[in-house]
Amino acid sequence: MNVIRGVIGWQAAGPQPSGAETIQKLCDRVASSTLLEDRRDAVRALKSLSKKYRMEVGTQAMDHLINVLQTDRSDSEILGYALDTLYNIICNDEEEEQDESEDAVTPVLVSGKHKNIPIPDENAQKQADDLGAQFTETFIQDSEHVTLLLTLLEEFDFHVRWPGVKLLTALLKNQGVQVQGIILVSPMGVSRLMDLLADSREVIRNDGLLLLQQLTKSNAAIQKIVAFENAFERLLDIITEEGSSDGGIVVEDCLLLLLNLLKNNSSNQNFFKEGSYIQRMKPWFEVGDDNSGWSAQKVTNLHLMLQLVRVMVSPVNSPGATASCQKSMYQCGLLQQLCTILMATGVPADILTETINTVSEVIRGSQVNQDYFASVNAPSNPPRPAIVVLLMSMVNERQPFVLRCAVLYCFQCFLYKNQKGQSEIVATLLPSTIDANSISAGQLLCGGLFSADSLSNWCAAVALAHALQDNLTQKEQLLRVQLATSLGKPPVSLLQQCTNILSQGDKIVRRGSKVQTRVGLLMLLCTWINNCPIAVTHFLHNQENVPFLTAQISENLGEDERLVQGLCALLLGICIYYNDNSLENYTKEKLKQLIEKRIGKENFVEKLGFITKHELYSRAAQKPQPVFPSPEQMLFDHEFTKLVKELEGMITKAVHKSSEEEKKEEEVKKTLEQHDNIVTQYKELIREQDAQIQQLKEQVSSMSSQNEQMQTTLTQQLSQIQQHKDQYNILKLKLGKENQSNSQGDGSQINGLQTEELTQLREEVEELRKQHSLLQTQLSEKDTLINTLRSETMQAVEGSAEGSDNTELLKELEALRNQIQSQSAEINQMKAERQELLRRAEAGSSDAVSGSDGSLDAAKMAELDSRLAAQTAETERLKEEAKSSSETRADLEQQLASATSTVAILQTEKSKLQTEVQESKKEQDDLLMLLADQDQKIHSLKQRLKDLGETVDDEDDLDARDQTDDDEEDDEDED
Repeated sequence: MNVIRGVIGWQAAGPQPSGAETIQKLCDRVASSTLLEDRRDAVRALKSLSKKYRMEVGTQAMDHLINVLQTDRSDSEILGYALDTLYNIICNDEEEEQDESEDAVTPVLVSGKHKNIPIPDENAQKQADDLGAQFTETFIQDSEHVTLLLTLLEEFDFHVRWPGVKLLTALLKNQGVQVQGIILVSPMGVSRLMDLLADSREVIRNDGLLLLQQLTKSNAAIQKIVAFENAFERLLDIITEEGSSDGGIVVEDCLLLLLNLLKNNSSNQNFFKEGSYIQRMKPWFEVGDDNSGWSAQKVTNLHLMLQLVRVMVSPVNSPGATASCQKSMYQCGLLQQLCTILMATGVPADILTETINTVSEVIRGSQVNQDYFASVNAPSNPPRPAIVVLLMSMVNERQPFVLRCAVLYCFQCFLYKNQKGQSEIVATLLPSTIDANSISAGQLLCGGLFSADSLSNWCAAVALAHALQDNLTQKEQLLRVQLATSLGKPPVSLLQQCTNILSQGDKIVRRGSKVQTRVGLLMLLCTWINNCPIAVTHFLHNQENVPFLTAQISENLGEDERLVQGLCALLLGICIYYNDNSLENYTKEKLKQLIEKRIGKENFVEKLGFITKHELYSRAAQKPQPVFPSPEQMLFDHEFTKLVKELEGMITKAVHKSSEEEKKEEEVKKTLEQHDNIVTQYKELIREQDAQIQQLKEQVSSMSSQNEQMQTTLTQQLSQIQQHKDQYNILKLKLGKENQSNSQGDGSQINGLQTEELTQLREEVEELRKQHSLLQTQLSEKDTLINTLRSETMQAVEGSAEGSDNTELLKELEALRNQIQSQSAEINQMKAERQELLRRAEAGSSDAVSGSDGSLDAAKMAELDSRLAAQTAETERLKEEAKSSSETRADLEQQLASATSTVAILQTEKSKLQTEVQESKKEQDDLLMLLADQDQKIHSLKQRLKDLGETVDDEDDLDARDQTDDDEEDDEDED
């Protein structure tokens, strides 16, 4: 206050200056003072006055404060005061404004006296909002101001960064779209704001979350930039650090920011899924056994977490993205965790409702998830399927309305594109599968369909209609369902019971909400007989149905009954469109004549149009989830609205068509069917041809690759051939030049030789000498090889001489065989004689032959036995000799075979060696000729050197000199 006193010249007595005057003096001081301390004190004074005199400070001091931000960047204290002052004049927070509104009173004259009455809070808040919007618009007129503010956020000083974050948040609240545009085009603008999440000071980090919430509202471009600045990772880390669902308001702020980033943003949703962030959501939903006493903050956090899951699998997303997220949620166990919450006890009602809605959208259209949900059982005794437990809540009128709507939505999502689930639900209604000891889903639906509660009637009818949606088989199966109405009366079909309630005006329908019940039954019947001629025939078979429908349509009823009339017209139109003319009294033509006579075609079409014109029809057509403010407004189902939209035009055309047009249409249909069959055949033929073409393409590609390889090989071979040709031509030219140089030995050329040529000639002579010695060495090696081969050939000839010995052994072996055969024949003869003698001896003993004859025969027998034994021993000995001879023969044969193969090999080698010898002789001849040529050339070169006056040593002299050198070396060694 000392600063204010110094400015306004504080006096104890006298008139006090107004607030505007004080603010004007402070602004002048900020603008004109040269000392930083004076400016700082003035800005501090403006800050203290900015809440009470918001209008004056905003209008007079804003430009000076902005100038301070631009010029006094070095002093963090004055920057903090300026930012706080700007925040106070721009912010519209209700809590801060209430302090001022309590002091603001208006004098009102009451019975001649003044009475102070406070200004209404709404008017004060509206004025404050308008004032904040005006100051915000003034501040952002120059986009550089926002850029300056973003630059100041890079300051680490708490007194600069924190008020800067609050000021930018206030600007976004008041003029979000304009400020978002400026930040979006500012270089590194969003990145600077993302750095706030990494600040170690929780106050700045938490206010940074609020800033990013305002920044990402309804701006897909900024949402994408924030997401790719690693926002998901940072936010999930903060949620984990703060305790997940048990955390405080910071967790709520993080979840709100995540919802902003993901809602209606397919790019961010895909990035969230691909980054495996869905798996990190599972620990959020871990609940214990005791779920009582949840705090309000935990309920809020868990509610936002469930909404985050729903955003990822919302029906408004693309089908592919939704299916991918549903698969990930099942694989990581998130769906299982949600089902655990669903079946847990003590969970608050609003969390349970939101969990049911979340599970509904996680399983919607996903066969794997739907199958898992069908297998979930409630922890009861005995265990019951979760579907049955949920349906019990739906048909119970004591349950909350929002919970019953959530259960209906869950049942619809379970049956969506799930023919297996539809068949299981319908099967619980069939006579063969009804179990009297347990409650099934079909029994609950039938009980709700005919209960006294109109909302239960409607919910059960819609649920049963979803069990028949786009499933012709189950529509036909449901015709088999029989209901027992009362004792002593025969059972009636479910279809008959529904039509009886509609036509006879049952007591259930005549209660307070009969319109809701009738609408539900009519929607069920329309869905049931749609695209099912058998069901249409069953419906028309009851003689009372058509008169009831025509009577309902033709009557002039009130507004509430117009919807029922439209649905009756739709039901009758379906009976016309899908009529197979199996009943003579109710063919298509007769029903159309009936409409024309009793209702009128135009009137019929007008009543049919009442459905789509109803206000609740458009609301139900927006999204699949049944959301209604009150039970009375629960009239239309989302899937039924799509059915009405599809059938309305078709029924209108069918009613106005004549019989001739129908015949023509049937002919056209038949023609189209034939055409479709032909097209199908051609398609199959084309598929086969495509397969053949594909095979041929593969063959062509493989042959092309082979051709390319062959072309490459051929090119390489051609290049090699060309290289060889070039080398041959070069060698040929060299040889021709050498021959020419040898033939031309005249004195003019010799005299013209230079020293370099002489040196070259000497080198060539040395090289020729080396080649000569090398050829001599090779020649000696060839001679050695020839001698070796000759010796091996002689050994092979000696081995062939052994073959004669083998022939003699074979002859001896054959003689032994003949001897053995003759002895075997003799042994056989003796055995035969022995047998004859034994036979005769036996005959003699029986005829009592004399003793002399018996002794003679016995002696003869003994002799024969001895001879036989000797022959047997001889035979055994011969067999042994034959066996040994056979073994010897086998060995000899093996040796003979090996010798024969050796001889063949040696002969082959001999022929090769002879060929090599011939080639060696040729090579020797060539070498001799070459040596002769070389000697001649050396001689000619020596002669040329002598003619040139050079001293040339002969070979004899060189040998003598070498010998002399050797002798001298030996003498030195001896010494």
